[in-house]
Amino acid sequence: MMDAISSSRSVKTQKSARQAAPAPTSFPLTPPRIRSAAGMAEIPVIDLRLAGSAAEESARLRAACERLGCFRVTGHGVPAGLLAEMKAAVRALFDLPDDAKRRNADVIPGSGYMAPSPTNPLYEAFGLLDAAAPADVDAFCALLDAPPHVRETIKTYAEKMHDVIVAVAGELASSLGLVAEEHSFQDWPCQFRINRYNYTHETVVGSSGVQIHTDSGFLTVLQEDERVGGLEVLDPATGEFVPVDPVAGSFLVNIGDVGTAWSNGRLHNVKHRVRCVAPVPRISIAMFLLAPKDDGVSAPEAFVDADHPRRYKAFTYGDYRKLRLSTGEHAGEALARMAA
Repeated sequence: MMDAISSSRSVKTQKSARQAAPAPTSFPLTPPRIRSAAGMAEIPVIDLRLAGSAAEESARLRAACERLGCFRVTGHGVPAGLLAEMKAAVRALFDLPDDAKRRNADVIPGSGYMAPSPTNPLYEAFGLLDAAAPADVDAFCALLDAPPHVRETIKTYAEKMHDVIVAVAGELASSLGLVAEEHSFQDWPCQFRINRYNYTHETVVGSSGVQIHTDSGFLTVLQEDERVGGLEVLDPATGEFVPVDPVAGSFLVNIGDVGTAWSNGRLHNVKHRVRCVAPVPRISIAMFLLAPKDDGVSAPEAFVDADHPRRYKAFTYGDYRKLRLSTGEHAGEALARMAA
């Protein structure tokens, strides 16, 4: 969140008027296989510039989220230069001494710096909450004594990525038949998770970088390390993990647990993991759209009817996050506890 991925496709670029989306109660059928002949995952590629105006692209977005729980997004408007500058800024942060890194303390449980652990011994990460709030971004940079050019890069990147994630969520809601003006994601809190996988020449290829998990929030927009892959997603049709190689200039989008609950089970929260495919360090940057500003998670009435009764009881994101941490259930199992 990719040379071997078969991502070429024919896209109609004319600015046709958006056709009415299918009724929200039109649920997906059997999920398709997502493994290509080369063994890589065939992830749908969605052009964000077309999703709001081309009915075909909107339908592809909806299908990807319902069946696979992930897709690539292009046409996002984030300059390639800024992506490269952010990667350089991130590498500078990871070069800080451990005591400086630990100043990135939790705002809510699990939101701050994560040091290598027995569960994920090759993984460490910074966290920034709320990445949509300029004051919080400033505070994050100040705690780490980031130099001025790094601060400016992080602030600019956070602003751009917030625009992207809000746009993606809005197009997804529209593709499900909701009225965009009535379901704004602009004020939903966001979290950065800035990841480094500390692979070296001593790391065995195939070693776990991070455990199998689903994301806890609504959706995630991931900038991958274009130099090295390692991300794998679970094919819902076969129950097997398949590798996803990076594609420069695109973002990978994952649906999380809140997305599944909010959609009354319609959107698929994708299980994924990271494994070492080359003995070199790997960097990735994730922006999470978490939950409504009031912290309450509940499916809109448009997704609930006699044929599709409410599948999840209302809950707060804060409580759900604590549940995942306290139970150690990070791969969607905790969501089953929220069944209505």
